[in-house]
Formats: sequence, C-alpha cells, structure tokens
Amino acid sequence: MKRIIYIILFVLILALLLKSCIRRDIPDADISKTNVLKTENTVNYPPPAQTVTLDGIDYLQAQTPIGKYGGELITSTIGEGPKTFNIFSSKDATSSEMSGLMYDALFSTNPQTGAVEPKLAKNYEIKNGTVYIVNLRHGLKWSDGAEITADDVIFTWNEIILKGLGNTSIKDAVTIDKKLPKVIKTGKYQVQFIITKPFAPFLRIIGAPIVPKHIFKDVVKKGAKEFDLFYSTNTPPEKFVVSGAFKLKEYVAAQRVVFERNPNYYMIDKKNQKLPYLNKLVYLIVGDLNNEILKFEAKETDIISLKGSNVARYKAKEANSDYKIYNIGSDTGTMFIVFNLNKRKNADNKFYVNPKKQMWFNDLNFRKAVDYAIDRKSMVQNIANGVAAPLFTAESLNSVYLNKDIKGHNRNMALATQLLYKSGFKYGRNQKLYDKYDNKVEFDLYTNAGNTEREALGVMIKQDLEDLGMYVNFKPIEFNSLVNKMTSTLDWDMIIMGLTGSPLEPHDGKNVWYSNGSLHLFNQRTSRDTKDDRLDFEKELDTIFDKGALETDFKKRKELYDRYQQIIYNQKPIIYLYSPTRIVAIRKKFKNIYPSPLSGVIYNIEEIYEDKN
Repeated sequence: MKRIIYIILFVLILALLLKSCIRRDIPDADISKTNVLKTENTVNYPPPAQTVTLDGIDYLQAQTPIGKYGGELITSTIGEGPKTFNIFSSKDATSSEMSGLMYDALFSTNPQTGAVEPKLAKNYEIKNGTVYIVNLRHGLKWSDGAEITADDVIFTWNEIILKGLGNTSIKDAVTIDKKLPKVIKTGKYQVQFIITKPFAPFLRIIGAPIVPKHIFKDVVKKGAKEFDLFYSTNTPPEKFVVSGAFKLKEYVAAQRVVFERNPNYYMIDKKNQKLPYLNKLVYLIVGDLNNEILKFEAKETDIISLKGSNVARYKAKEANSDYKIYNIGSDTGTMFIVFNLNKRKNADNKFYVNPKKQMWFNDLNFRKAVDYAIDRKSMVQNIANGVAAPLFTAESLNSVYLNKDIKGHNRNMALATQLLYKSGFKYGRNQKLYDKYDNKVEFDLYTNAGNTEREALGVMIKQDLEDLGMYVNFKPIEFNSLVNKMTSTLDWDMIIMGLTGSPLEPHDGKNVWYSNGSLHLFNQRTSRDTKDDRLDFEKELDTIFDKGALETDFKKRKELYDRYQQIIYNQKPIIYLYSPTRIVAIRKKFKNIYPSPLSGVIYNIEEIYEDKN
C-alpha cells in the first residue's frame, strides 16, 4: 500500500498570516447560531422560486436573472468515482451527489434561511401535527415522457423506503416509537403522510427523492439483492429515466461522469424558458487532491474546493485571474477518528475485534488518553494551514444546535499518561506501551486512500499516539474496502472518517447515534444481533433521539441535543478533530452564483449559465 508522507513547509507565523488574510479579504458567508438562520454576508440572494401554471403545467419559476443557453461546467471528484447511480442504494457521498442530480425530491431547503420549500410538491398542509397533506405539481413528466403522479410517491415510500430496500437511513429516521408512517394516495396528485404523534423533523425528512414506479416496480419485486444492483455504474445511460435537471450521458470508469440537460425538466426562468441553461455537467474523477489542483490550474475544471496553503496562493492571484474565491464558512460535515467498541461475535462464532483490543477500546481512560494525545492545533496549522478550527463536538461548528459549553482542550501528554496508568497500562522497553496483561499496545488505523487530507491526518495521529508509546499501523485502503469493513465484516480497530451533516437538523444523524442505526459505526450491530447489549450511554442516546424528534419547542430540543453532544464528548467513542473552512474557487464566466453556507456554490445548477463575454 502506497503511503504518502507529508513534509510541512509552512511555519506557524505564515499560517497565522494566512488566517488573517482570509478573514479580511474573502467575502464571509457564515450563518448565525440562532434559531432562525440568517446569512451575514454581501450575497444578494434572489427571491425563492415561484409556481407558475402554463397550459395546465405547474412549473417552478426561478427568480434569478435570465441566462444564456449552452456550455458546460466541469467539476471534479476525489477517489474512484461513483459506486452506483441508484439513489436509494448509495452509501457514499459521491454516489449520492450524482444520483441526486437525476432525482428531485418533494421538498428542498432554502439556501439562505434553511426553510423547507416545495420542489416536486406544489404545496403542503399539516393537520394536528400528524397528517401531512402534500399536493404534487400537475403535468410534470419523467425524462421518458411519462407523467409524475402520486403513484410514484406512494411506490417510492411504501415499496422502497418503508420496506428498507437499499440504504435504510430514511426508514430509520421516520420510525417513531417503533412505528412507521402511513403513506396513502388521496388523489392523482395528492398524498398523505400520517404519523402517530407530532414529529419535529418529519417535513424535512419526507422531502426524499422520488423514483419512477414504471421503471423500478419490476426490480423491487425481485428483492433487496437485485435492487442494490439496479442502476449500477454498468447501466447504459439511455436506460435512466429521471426527474432532475440532468440525466446521465456517459460514464467512463476512473475517468469521468457526464450529465446532459433533461429537456423535460419542470423549472423555467422569468421568460418562461425551460431550465437548465447548461448543456452538460461533467465530473472528472481525479483520484486525489493533488490531481484536483493540477486539473484546475490546467483549466480542465471550473470549480475547486481549496485546502490549506493553496488558499493564500490562489487568493494572491485572484485579481488577475479568471476565477473568484468564496468563503462559505465552516464545513457542515465532521472529521473524526472512531473506535471499534464491538464485543460481539460473527456468524462463525469469532470476535469481530481481537479480545485484547476490545479491552483497550472499551476502556474510557484509554479513549480519553488518545483524545488528549491528539494535537489538533498542529493539525489545523500544518494540514489545513490555519483554514480550519479544532472540533470537539458531534455537531458541526455552524449547527444551530451546537453545544457551545463544550470548550475542548489542548494536547496534554502528562494527563494522557496518567489516564493510562489508572487502567493498568505501563511502559516497557523503548518506552513502548503495554497493558496490565503485558500485551503490547498495537492496532491498525484505517482511512480511505486517495484523500490526501485524511492520509496526512493519519500520519500525524500515528505520530501523536506513538509519542504515547502506542504502535500504530496506518493503512490507507480503497474506499469500497473500507466501507465493507465498517458496515459488513466489522473487522477494524480505528478509522479516520468524515460524515456529511445538516446544521439544521440533528435527527438526520439518528442512524449514526441510535444503537441499531445503519451507521452506528463505533458499535455496529447486524440483523442477527437481537440481544439488548447496549452500553449505558447508548441507551441514553436512544432516549435523547426519541425525545428530540417528538419535541417541537426549539429551546427544549436544544437542551436534549446539547446533552447528546456532551455524552459523546465525555464517552469519546468518536473523537472529533477539526472543522475546515470551506473555500471555493469558480471561474468568473459562470453567472447566477449565490454561495450559501448551507448548500455550497452550485446547488442551483439548473440556474447557472456560462457567459464567455
């Protein structure tokens, strides 16, 4: 396995100057930490899109300036590319992003306020907090010309989501007191979602993508295995039937993914011309961050997220360049290391994790020692070059539910050593760490190969923990292999990983924190694990997420989610590292760009156009 060791070229003073430069010169788009999100920047967002009915069709009319047709926007993706184009089988961010382009949802999120807005839905009504009446737009069509109706919504929910086909995250999120919602058709263009009691995040969750019944119905009948293979990366592009602004045109493994405009898309501009403006949206599969930079500098791509030292260099050139830089605030996701606390056995009656490692990882003093040995400040300065902040919470720094009372701590090797001594660890020859049974403390640390930021973190964490006497085998591996370890074989020790998140709704992370969640990484359970062997803090997390979803008062919800963050900080099954500041450069020729801390830069891809003048 190829290992990349990073030589840090910038000293502390340069990093501090860089941080100061960013704060002073780059337009700030941070969101406030209040119940009602407000952008605090100079971006003049257009009004929300409006419904306009023409010839019996309920179009969604964009309120952005009129654009020009033609051209293409070329972006890039790190790693091996998409694993599937099935929106409901996706388990990685790349696949979800690309399949999400092709399938619109009932609702979307306002990029400025975070409010839920109709998309495929025309409007909605909530009765008694338990009945959600959703009216669909009339006259919308799938890309093959078939009409989009309530039948597609009912099929998507009742036959795919609620039956747990593919990724079960949505099903997990809408389960209330172990009961699923009822989804019924009440008209050709109307559906009702019925739940047993008021459920705060429900409206946002039911804005899930909708797929065409006439395309998916046959494969659904064949069961979960066939469903997961449906719309794979081997599917001919002409087979895709979509509702989104773009449709797959070409996929070349390890090279590129090309999408073309969907002529049946239901959004129009203020002249009632059909969107999108762009002919193509292209993703180049670049492998790693270094190749991504090279592609942008060679003008082979049009947009890039900048990391670390590249920010200052690109900022210095911006005035005489063909690109513009945006600071869109703290990342909405989180970066962390996770311990494998699993004490169970697999189907072959073998432990997933070596018993002696189980003992270490399930020792709170051991986990605390690891936490205090990690040098977050050095990570921020040396890997992110100051364009980040240390992170200690399970919620991102821009979350409206952030627990501000968790202040974190500096690296403290003396305290880390004391914690190890408390649990009987000791030092032997060459100051190597041994447990009380004379086992050498040695374990594997994984991350996904090709993500140079995480590989750099791995190198630093390995050194930090070896300073504590631990021996760490750092192993960057192919992403699919890593996912298989995390969710199937469960044979891993520690992993450096990141998860996307929502700054608006902690319940979106239920599948991570709930004890039987599909992404409960630190103590993953399988369908064969029926015994209630939850740890005490897992039981409390389950209770918090049950109560938090049912509580509709923001202040009371905040108190509950503050508590869950405190539990994670105290128990440390996951140790958070830092939160990067999102800095994006995009070619100036692209118009209708309204950077959002909630949604990024090209969230409104159907309204973006290319102006070469």
